[in-house]
Amino acid sequence: MTELLYLDDSYLTEFDARVVDRTETAVILDRTIFYARGGGQMGDVGTLLGPTGTVAVLGTEKRDGQVWHVVGSAELKPGDEVHGHIDWDHRYQQMRTHTALHILCGVIFRRFRAAVTGCQMYPERARMDFTLADLSPERVKEIEILSNEAIKAGHAVRSRWVTRAEAERIPELIRTRVSLLPPDMDPIRVVEIVELDLQADGGTHVRNTFEVGGITITKTENKGAANKRIEVVIPEVVNH
Repeated sequence: MTELLYLDDSYLTEFDARVVDRTETAVILDRTIFYARGGGQMGDVGTLLGPTGTVAVLGTEKRDGQVWHVVGSAELKPGDEVHGHIDWDHRYQQMRTHTALHILCGVIFRRFRAAVTGCQMYPERARMDFTLADLSPERVKEIEILSNEAIKAGHAVRSRWVTRAEAERIPELIRTRVSLLPPDMDPIRVVEIVELDLQADGGTHVRNTFEVGGITITKTENKGAANKRIEVVIPEVVNH
């Protein structure tokens, strides 16, 4: 199993690791800060410096507990020591976006008790689907206002690990309509926006809601009788 360093510190930008396996187009490392695409969040990109030079990491995928770093035809082999760097601008945008979606989720769950039916993050926008029967312009404006109030309030964002037994005693921990947690997952990582949201989550986040900068709802779609999509954008540049 690849050791996922980003789970305990999303702000790491470089690391040292060892190649444990490879194919013609990808390598597995014993440890990594590269987030593997999943849960709606885009995978990290960056570079690996190995014995023969620097290669680009074009994408990351997780399969059977291992993170595959897509590096094309790089001359890396098992046992090689590498030094990795992630594209921080890309990562930080995804961190801010992911936290923005948790803010949106927290606001909507508290106000309307609606569950999440899907989400996806992109370089310039994100969308989240909810079990909402009604999404009037008045509701959209209310959601946007409450979300930005939460950002400006500067709520701390933190993660911790809990046992599965403890997680199952928190009925509101799973915000998706159907639990996506594998039945054998134990312990479970929990991400909390203090006083706003608490979810089982394996992604990367900022430390404080203030870092998100703002949320603008740009589009809504009717995806069914009780399924509404909300598309959002966040500011391109904030201090970090």
